[in-house]
Amino acid sequence: MKLFAWLRPPAPELDGELRQRLASLPTPSPLGVCTLREQRWVVLDLETSGLNLNRDQVLSIGAVAIEDGAIDLGRPFERTLHRPQQKTNASVLIHGLGPSALAAGCDPAQALLDLMDFIGDSPVLAFHAPFDQRMLARALKDSLGLRLQHAFLDVAELAPMLNPDTVLREAGLDDWIARFGLEVQSRHHASADAQVTAELALILFSQARRQQLDSPLQLEQRLKQWHRRKAQSQGF
Repeated sequence: MKLFAWLRPPAPELDGELRQRLASLPTPSPLGVCTLREQRWVVLDLETSGLNLNRDQVLSIGAVAIEDGAIDLGRPFERTLHRPQQKTNASVLIHGLGPSALAAGCDPAQALLDLMDFIGDSPVLAFHAPFDQRMLARALKDSLGLRLQHAFLDVAELAPMLNPDTVLREAGLDDWIARFGLEVQSRHHASADAQVTAELALILFSQARRQQLDSPLQLEQRLKQWHRRKAQSQGF
């Protein structure tokens, strides 16, 4: 195996404080049978330099917690990462993170460790969660040498699964915001997008309970069934 060691990127060098904090992070909890209200959730949104999962970078992070069935508005999470080499492109123009904001950002390792402290052992919700999950996983590995193991649920899949009579072709977050009459202060801003995604999630949890789905595990199992039915209907 040593013959191929050169293929692996070197482990990031961390100071003693970061290593100590990294070692004290809790082990993520699997999706369980507690009620949706009892479960603490973290709703995550990332702004990135583009959509390439292998090349683009996380530029900013927004997150809010859902506890006891409500959004904890008093303790949102927001970080802009220090990315001084990031050039202005179409994606950067959309979320408005210019060179000065990125140059003044937090050290990526520190910001990502702060995020993992905020998430704790909670499952994560995101709109188009597979993208955020993979981007975050790569950022954590590159900056901290940490493997992401948290459970993720995709709000973009929960919404159509729980609203089969709503026809929204390739619906994005804006479509579901309009569908439920939600208001958002500023789209394509990580913290604002995280908050409105959390508001959407609470609506969906209420719908799930009316459909006798009242635990994270039940939601995950129903999503798997929904995926199978979709695949069968499309002939896969």
